[in-house]
Amino acid sequence: MADHQQLAKSFEGIGEDYDRYRPGFPDAAAEVIVPDRVTAALDLGAGTGKFTDLLLERADRVIAVEPSAAMLEVLRAKLPTVEALVGGAESIPISDSTADVVTVAQAFHWFDRELACAEIRRVLVPRGTLGLLWNHSDRDCSWDRACHRVAHPAVGETDSTTGSAADELPGFTFVERTELRWSEQITRADYLGRWLTVSTFLAADEETRASMLTQLSRILDADPATAKRLEFTLPMLTEIFVYRAV
Repeated sequence: MADHQQLAKSFEGIGEDYDRYRPGFPDAAAEVIVPDRVTAALDLGAGTGKFTDLLLERADRVIAVEPSAAMLEVLRAKLPTVEALVGGAESIPISDSTADVVTVAQAFHWFDRELACAEIRRVLVPRGTLGLLWNHSDRDCSWDRACHRVAHPAVGETDSTTGSAADELPGFTFVERTELRWSEQITRADYLGRWLTVSTFLAADEETRASMLTQLSRILDADPATAKRLEFTLPMLTEIFVYRAV
């Protein structure tokens, strides 16, 4: 199995597929983190702008920082008014006290926690807000959870990605945790395509990837909610953590 660093680097070469297959986020998630309009918001580890897009109606200035040039190319095409910069969480390419809010969607678990928190604290204004969020499979959706175990066998029934957000972060005070339940309609083809954008699939060799896809197909073929269906409803859960800089 690839190590953490290899898994993180697996995203560097994808852009359009990530944008096509990965889910977005509900508007309510942005409402939780940015309830009132701000002067400047930074989306860190922005990817192709899945969450960045929700900040445009909530900030006068929106900045996106992302290490993958391929992902930033997609973001710039979709969101031309966003200031899109190549960079990482451990060395953010903007000045001190620039952002009222920093958001990190689906990415904080890839960061060096200590270095990233220090950098985020540096670019935030005093008492600025940090919002971390992740999309998860719904615990009540047995077939999606089974597919999740194929992709992340070491994780099992839990979502380790939010482990680093459960406690107070250095330089920040924990404010609240919110869980939003929602759903989307997705075709079988796009559902399988989504898994191909997950780090464990991207980092796997061709034989392992094919075997994992076969396992996913068998799960879909066996469950009454998805068997013989070209399209189905996928329950989703968005988990949000909000912090205040101290």
